[in-house]
Amino acid sequence: MLALTALYPHPTDQAKFEEDYKLHLKMLNDKTGIQPESNSYTVTKFLPGPGGEPEFYQMFRLTFDTPEAMNEVMSSAGMQEVAGDAHRISSGGAPIIMVGEVK
Repeated sequence: MLALTALYPHPTDQAKFEEDYKLHLKMLNDKTGIQPESNSYTVTKFLPGPGGEPEFYQMFRLTFDTPEAMNEVMSSAGMQEVAGDAHRISSGGAPIIMVGEVK
């Protein structure tokens, strides 16, 4: 199993980010067909820990069963549009995108 992870820096306007992110997830659902009930993605909002404020504000994680499934989704026109929108809404800096193997 593979996971695509997007780490979002702290936004310059938290309320605006939250509003935009709801529309961003709707875009993901509409443009890729990936629905919340599929359990293929999670959103984690980071909280302060023993070391203070977290480095990132939020994490999005999308899992795929195979590299082929990931490549099919990631190369689609819909996902390219979603990726562009992720950069648009991330007012605190570009999101960090990583791909890894889930063990």
